[in-house]
Amino acid sequence: MKKKKKGNEDLPTQSQSLKELVDQLKQSKDFKEYELKGKTKGVLYYFETLVDPKTLNKLILQSLKSHSFRSLEDIEGTIPVEGTSITGDISTIRDKVMLGNVAIVLEDSDKDILLVPAPSEETRKVGIPEIEFSVVGPKEAFIESLDTNINLVRKRLPLPQFTVKEMKVGKITKTRVAVLYIDGIANEENVNTVIQRLSDIEFDQINDSSYISQMLADNSHSPFPQILDTERPDRVTGSLVEGKVAIMVDGSPHALTCPTTIVEFFSATDDYLSPWPVASIFRLIRLFAVFFSVLSTPLYVAILTYHHEMIPDDLLPTIISSRADIPFPPIIEVILLELAIELLREAGARLPTKVGQTIGIVGGIVIGTAAVDAGLTSNVLLIVVAISALASFTTPIYQISNTIRLIRFPFLLGAQMWGLVGISMVMVFFIGHLIKLTSIGRPFLAPLYPLRLRDLKDAYIRLSFNRQTKRPMQTRTNDPLRFNSERATERRDIDE
Repeated sequence: MKKKKKGNEDLPTQSQSLKELVDQLKQSKDFKEYELKGKTKGVLYYFETLVDPKTLNKLILQSLKSHSFRSLEDIEGTIPVEGTSITGDISTIRDKVMLGNVAIVLEDSDKDILLVPAPSEETRKVGIPEIEFSVVGPKEAFIESLDTNINLVRKRLPLPQFTVKEMKVGKITKTRVAVLYIDGIANEENVNTVIQRLSDIEFDQINDSSYISQMLADNSHSPFPQILDTERPDRVTGSLVEGKVAIMVDGSPHALTCPTTIVEFFSATDDYLSPWPVASIFRLIRLFAVFFSVLSTPLYVAILTYHHEMIPDDLLPTIISSRADIPFPPIIEVILLELAIELLREAGARLPTKVGQTIGIVGGIVIGTAAVDAGLTSNVLLIVVAISALASFTTPIYQISNTIRLIRFPFLLGAQMWGLVGISMVMVFFIGHLIKLTSIGRPFLAPLYPLRLRDLKDAYIRLSFNRQTKRPMQTRTNDPLRFNSERATERRDIDE
């Protein structure tokens, strides 16, 4: 048997024969070779752990034992299973068997083989969202089954224009990846860009949608996520209706939507389920919380190190008394507390749920109190760091919360080196980076840059639904009009 000399040396070449393939698969204990001894003589090859026992016993074996067949075509027409095929290509046979197909070889047939799909679908039930939880609204979340996830979206979009294109990505895993969009609304350039980038992926394994998200990003070195990751079918549906493209990966309970903007990472599902004034206020609170989380501790370091005159006279005695016995400069005590917060976060995330909650609450109280009592940090800074950590938890999308945790440290470094000037320099750097950043070729900072007043109706605030008559300009949809604005605002009499 010939084998490739480069790359995956254990992978057989196209010249492999059926006997050599069977001998190779027999090395696995769960590979079965079942010999037919009834009216039809032949052999069945399959993986016991990949095949559904009910389909194998009730549909395949029962049909083979109750009838006498002379050819594979007769078997194919009798077995009540969809998707059967007859082929002699060894690579196709290998791939199909590894996906849960049963290979049937008749005694008189040496070349062609009948492949009968009988995969065992072992999946969990549809549950509630764990990351993007909402107080009101749907309580369904994606699971690890691609077919189930597509079903959750399709039942919300019962129209023939809803299109699903599937491909396999990953040299070894051959993971099923689906591209979802609404034909006639989604921009063809966006769809073709996504499909082309998926086709160009050269990697051996794709185990989750996060792999795809990193490989499709316009700038893979940026700390900012450029593709939205969500576990909610209703969020995916809303993105598709706006003209965006969704990506689903078999084995992943998350879907990706693109192109996206930075504003979407601070938009929660509850924003569309609450009255628009309430939703707008909460969205502004989230945006303020992000700025506070990033800038609060750097401002503390900058003011205490370089700009003492900015401290109010009434607050100055409190700060002096709290720092009287602290042996470290502000930057050291800030880094100590920030690292303690990050350690508690990681410990709480990696431990089981109940233990993690205990570690987070008790550990924070104990470490914070001990640090103040030991004179390692001031109680004023402890309050600032605690509120800053709470503010970072307000982001509804987990991806952007990691970014917020990361970019806080460059601001701290700039504050220690040049004070407020250093903070301004780091801010200018990140703003410039965001201006250049794109998502599938579309501006990531839209609608603020480039300025698109129409899209501001659902950006930093959310206006009422009857004011959002057009789809976002960022997606460049083929059909920008959502509904007739005159009919939406029309008030008919009850007798009409």
